[in-house]
Amino acid sequence: MSETERGSSVVVRGVAAEDRDAWAALYRGYRDFYGKPHDERVYTTVWGWLADPAHQTRGLIAEIDGSPVGIAHYRAYARPIMGDSGIYLDDLFTAADARGTGTGTAILHRLAEIARDEGASLVRWITDEQNTTARSLYDRVAQQTPWVTYDLRPAEQPGRPAE
Repeated sequence: MSETERGSSVVVRGVAAEDRDAWAALYRGYRDFYGKPHDERVYTTVWGWLADPAHQTRGLIAEIDGSPVGIAHYRAYARPIMGDSGIYLDDLFTAADARGTGTGTAILHRLAEIARDEGASLVRWITDEQNTTARSLYDRVAQQTPWVTYDLRPAEQPGRPAE
């Protein structure tokens, strides 16, 4: 639990079945922020992952005074070069009206606790270079790496025209 600048506490916990609607509203906000269209298939798929204890993707929800104000999606990943594992933060979002309350910091601190408890050596994530608000937080709590990210699309199916 973290104290916010407004005097309330931020509670960060794992998502639960009853969080579906609040999670969906926050996830829509996250996708809006990155200019992604609303897509029920995506929401259904990701929620299915979060609800499935056998799936690698896990979720956190942050609350202030019982109201959901932030989410994170994360997963464990192997680090063969180090012979250990890490936690990969896929998504982190704080509702616009909750920014500046310490919600993002509380989520990152909770992820650091999860990494410790699971024996992971670090928490890693990427962010948009232009996301200066988030980066100001990240620069305070983590170390920026020199690594450059690449995306490679799957090979085309033989006999199938390119889209």
